[in-house]
Amino acid sequence: MRQVPNLITAIRILLIVPISISLAHRQLLSTIALFGLAAGTDVADGFLARRFGWQTELGSILDPIADKLLLATMFVTLAVLKLVPLWLMIAAVVRDAVIVTGAAAYRFFIGPVVGRPTLVSKFNTLCQGAFILAVVARAAFDWPPDWAATLLGALVLSTVAISGVDYVLRYGRLAARAPQHGAAAGES
Repeated sequence: MRQVPNLITAIRILLIVPISISLAHRQLLSTIALFGLAAGTDVADGFLARRFGWQTELGSILDPIADKLLLATMFVTLAVLKLVPLWLMIAAVVRDAVIVTGAAAYRFFIGPVVGRPTLVSKFNTLCQGAFILAVVARAAFDWPPDWAATLLGALVLSTVAISGVDYVLRYGRLAARAPQHGAAAGES
């Protein structure tokens, strides 16, 4: 049963392809439904892992990767369709690339990464999801109002910048305090 949250996360990863195809073909109702289903899997896997103590090392890696892949794919597709500005897509994708690259470098040079998302990072993910839904809903229904989508876009940009800097500073401090990888392994 410990693997149930990981299976749910795998479903979210598998949903990325049909969501992006649906969006690319401007099947916006399907996109909203599938994106909502993916968001539901994110809530479900996290709830089950915490509620029943089913957290695993694999899950701590898969869950944020699933989120980053889904959001990055949505931002890129929306930018290609000219539904979001290119600069906002770049900001969101670069933030995630910096975080993933930093985590990989930390793992390679220092040691295991303890993946605990910060409150601002969780808020950023929520803002990105709300913004994506607003943009797709606006294209489908001409709702929410333009000002609401713009406000959400500004919130995304702000939280992308704040959470990106927060991760860099946080892992920079951890790296500065950590013993050298070679020294920790007994090498001179």
